[in-house]
Amino acid sequence: MYIDIHTHAFHPKIAHKAVDHLNDFYSVNCAGDGTIAHLLERERKAEMEKCVVLCAATAPAQVIPANNYAITLQKEHEDRVIAFGTVHPGYEDWESELKRIKAAGIRGIKLHPDFQSFWLDDPRLLPIFEAAQKDFVFEIHIGDKTTPAQNPSCPYKLAAILRQFPGMRVIAAHFGGYRMWAHALDALAGNRFENLWFDTSSTTPFATPLLAKKLLGAFPRERILFGTDWPLYDPVEERQRLQRLASLTDAEMETIMSNATSLLGDSATQAKSQHSH
Repeated sequence: MYIDIHTHAFHPKIAHKAVDHLNDFYSVNCAGDGTIAHLLERERKAEMEKCVVLCAATAPAQVIPANNYAITLQKEHEDRVIAFGTVHPGYEDWESELKRIKAAGIRGIKLHPDFQSFWLDDPRLLPIFEAAQKDFVFEIHIGDKTTPAQNPSCPYKLAAILRQFPGMRVIAAHFGGYRMWAHALDALAGNRFENLWFDTSSTTPFATPLLAKKLLGAFPRERILFGTDWPLYDPVEERQRLQRLASLTDAEMETIMSNATSLLGDSATQAKSQHSH
């Protein structure tokens, strides 16, 4: 099954505002309008069978609304969408929230320290990781256009967490370090973490063919997951750009686009079993 592991969709009332914010923050022109309808239309065009929609709470008070939206999205589009919920170290009732989203069928958690205004080495996260690691896959934004010491979510902070929680399954967004790929290679390359996956999102627009090939060669191929960061980038264009930049064969692309199926397990195969009844 082809899965886009890294997308965002916003409530229609705020989608326009959210896209404007992304355009300003990243100095880009988003490829999509931020709505779930446009996302699913583009994923169909790219022949992606499912997409993971990531929801993150920018403040503790946003945890419940963000998770409510994730639950609703997954229910309304269960054949196409796997929604990831969120937590925040400033949200004190996180234990009951983890139980609530698990009961609602959410199997992943998105953390974006830069947007959520905390640091990945915040000790308040440790009990959350401990409690959540069996039931949830974590997708964590890593990196920014700065130095690791100044970055809330750098590859070295992630490596420390992976060592501390070997049972925690983590997808490191943006090949392990947006705009700090040399540090990602230094901290995460090779097969040193059995609990680590990487997504390809928000990398190809900045990568040379040499860097793209280096990243694809540095990490275990079965742990590289196709992701677009829609609405920033379009799935059709991302497929083409990744394949062209890294000189990948069709078979190699198919592997990368399918790798998330085994990691996501039941969430990914649910649609197939429903259709077969």
